[in-house]
Amino acid sequence: MKVQDHFLTKEIFSLESTGIEGILKTSPIPEDLAKYYDSTEYISHHQDDSSLTTKIYKFFQSFNLRFKANIVASVTAKYSTVLDYGCGAGEFLKYIEGDYNTVGFEPNPQGVNFTSKKTSATIIHSLEEIKDGSIHTITMWHVLEHIPNTEEILEKLYKKLKTGGHLIVAVPNHGSYDAKYYGPYWAAYDVPRHVHHYTIKGLKNRFDSNSWKIKKWKPLLLDAFYISIISEKYQKNPFRWFKGGIVGAISNIKALKNNEFSSVVLVVEKN
Repeated sequence: MKVQDHFLTKEIFSLESTGIEGILKTSPIPEDLAKYYDSTEYISHHQDDSSLTTKIYKFFQSFNLRFKANIVASVTAKYSTVLDYGCGAGEFLKYIEGDYNTVGFEPNPQGVNFTSKKTSATIIHSLEEIKDGSIHTITMWHVLEHIPNTEEILEKLYKKLKTGGHLIVAVPNHGSYDAKYYGPYWAAYDVPRHVHHYTIKGLKNRFDSNSWKIKKWKPLLLDAFYISIISEKYQKNPFRWFKGGIVGAISNIKALKNNEFSSVVLVVEKN
C-alpha cells in the first residue's frame, strides 16, 4: 500500500513486509526522522496549546491515563521504579509520579523540556544511565511503532528490567476495522514517524520468545474514535466528528467478536 504523510510533508511512502507475519515496515525509512516530528501540531510533544484538536486529544487522554495507570498498578507494587520509554510531553509520568519512582526517556528535546517542567521524574538521555536489572516496569505507550532498530532497543530494555519485571506496550492495530475502512487515510499509519505497523498477531510474534512471557492483552477503546476522527480530517470531511465517531463505534463493536481493536496493550513479563 502507498500511504501519504498526511500530517506534515505530504510525501508518499510504501508499506512493505518485514518477513514477520503481522508486521509491516515503512519504506523508505528517512535517514533524518527527527525532522518529521518538527511541528508544534505534533501533540505527543506539544500538549499545552489551546487548539480544538489538542483539547479533544486531552479529553480522550484523561480517560486513557487512568486506564493505563490501572494496568501498571496490576503488575507493579507501589513505589517501585517505572520507566516510561518515549515519555513525550510527560503526561503519564505526571499522572503516576506520586505512586512510583518515575523515570522518563524521550529523544525529542521539546518533549524533554515539557516533561522536566511538569514532573519530578528523573529524565535520562540514554539507557546506559540505568543499571541493569533495576527497573520493575517499563511502559511504551505508542512508542514501539516509532523505533527503527526494534530488536536492539528491546534487548536493551530487557537487560534493564528485573527478573519478573514487566514491559507494557501499546500500539495501533492495522488489523482493526477502522484501519481497513480508511485504508491509506488511516491516521495511525502516520508514516514515516511510524516505522513499523503491527497487528495483534504481529505483536505476539515479536514477543514470542524464551525471553518474554505474554501475560495479558487490553484494548484502548477510545483510540478508535480519535483515530477515526483524524482519518476523516485527512479526507477533508466537514462532518469528521460525527462520521469518525460512528466508524470508531463500529470498529469497537466488531472487535468485541474478533478482538481486533484499533489499539491494543500487551503486557509481557521478563523470564
